[in-house]
Amino acid sequence: MNSLARTITEALQLSQPPIAVCFADAVPEGVAVYPHAVPAGCRFWQEAATGVFATVSGDHDLCSIGVYTHNLETTPAQQQDLGDALRVFADLGYVRDQDIPLIPVLGRKPKVVVYGPLESVPLPPDVVLLFVKADQTLILSEASQQLEGGMPPAMGRPACAVVPQAFNTGRTALSLGCCGARAYLDILTPDVALYAIPGSMLEAFAERVSALAKANSVLTTFHTIRRRDVEAGKHPSVRESLAAMS
Repeated sequence: MNSLARTITEALQLSQPPIAVCFADAVPEGVAVYPHAVPAGCRFWQEAATGVFATVSGDHDLCSIGVYTHNLETTPAQQQDLGDALRVFADLGYVRDQDIPLIPVLGRKPKVVVYGPLESVPLPPDVVLLFVKADQTLILSEASQQLEGGMPPAMGRPACAVVPQAFNTGRTALSLGCCGARAYLDILTPDVALYAIPGSMLEAFAERVSALAKANSVLTTFHTIRRRDVEAGKHPSVRESLAAMS
């Protein structure tokens, strides 16, 4: 995974490492369980940038929405929290009754969720998350179009639903985040979105991203020269603009 993480990071010039999300039935040997409370499960994505750790359902105790989307074992208190949250969302017109079935829920019931940098997780990743800006998303969407024959969905709330969406469908997904995730994650700034890649297509995706990033770099130079020449009053052909690049 180290080489794939390096390929994606270098191609996109990521400022945050790719984060692996792995579902398991037990805590892997040598991996510690996360020791602190977090306000929401999405916060684990930020903490995972600096090390590998495991979480069980209780570690997601304060995030009834994340427990729901990740199909984790629930307690009566979490079920009460979920009901209370949904009532508030309904009162605000944020999540209506007819919206709930549209929220992706993980297609398996994991006992453990392992998080960490893609380069160092001990398990094959089920989903890889990238924190990206618009120009990086451009390259990712081009790779998705080539490999999947279509564009990834642009999802809104809840941000955590992007994980089951990618896992269940085996296809990439873009999350624009949600107000909760943006409140809980310092790295999810207004200019950043989330891109989820299923682990099953990670190798092919990394290859396409690398190739497309190089192509975009060349074409950006081409278009920059072309703009300069047109604004200078010239009328260059494609061949002339290509010649100007060299």
